[in-house]
Amino acid sequence: MDIFIQQIINGLVLGSVYALVALGYTMVYGIINLINFAHGDVLMVGALTSWTVVTLLANSGLPGWALLLISLAAAVVVCAVLNFTIEKIAYRPLRNAPRLAPLITAMGMSLLLQTLAMIIWKPNYKSYPILLPGDPHMVFGAVINNVQILILVATVVTLTGLMYLVNRTRLGRAMRATAENPRVAALAGVMYAANYGSVQHTMGFLPGLKAFTAAVFGGIGNLAGAMVGGVLLGLIESLGAGYIGDFTGGVLGSNYQDIFAFIVLILVLTLRPQGLLGERVADRA
Repeated sequence: MDIFIQQIINGLVLGSVYALVALGYTMVYGIINLINFAHGDVLMVGALTSWTVVTLLANSGLPGWALLLISLAAAVVVCAVLNFTIEKIAYRPLRNAPRLAPLITAMGMSLLLQTLAMIIWKPNYKSYPILLPGDPHMVFGAVINNVQILILVATVVTLTGLMYLVNRTRLGRAMRATAENPRVAALAGVMYAANYGSVQHTMGFLPGLKAFTAAVFGGIGNLAGAMVGGVLLGLIESLGAGYIGDFTGGVLGSNYQDIFAFIVLILVLTLRPQGLLGERVADRA
């Protein structure tokens, strides 16, 4: 039971990160019908920007929580400017082009961002400092640390605030006419780096792909679907990683956990292409 609860906690934390990134996919698709495959790389830029700020201020004497907030603010600004630039240069000229053109452009932009990040920050992995006290907390025999608690709280607050903003306010109606949601990508990048403790120029590819799976799982274009899809995918992946060895008699280990995201994607596209909370819209296929 302790192992089961631990995997549930791990799955909720992982799913929260997926949900934050999935929001970016679903916001862009819901507004301009574009799958922005460069979104995961914006996460990477946000994480590396945060790492740069934390490293520069490491000897400033500021407490860890202050360094985290300052680095997050810097990551938000950088990602906002980056997303504005990407939309204006790469996507806006193709707004009325055949759908294959912006899709290929998005993939190309992803590779371009990875290459530029490799040049600027170098290709080696960088340790992300521990900014919050690492004392573990026991929950029914399972362990959760302060960073994981912060991820869960930040995700709930962010998702709740965003859904209220989009659905209940005048500014939300204006947001539906925009093409990017950069703040959530920056937050996800910083939370991902703080949780896993390392950053690198290719770090956004796999989380971005899984977050896209989560967005499709929940219903692409649906904010609540992005949240539900992200959390469920995180739980499926975490539980699968914890028990895949038992199910396969030791043939497969936890290092095969990535297969579950693609199994979910295949099943959703086959059995329910519109996702759990999405509506069937044939012209968006």
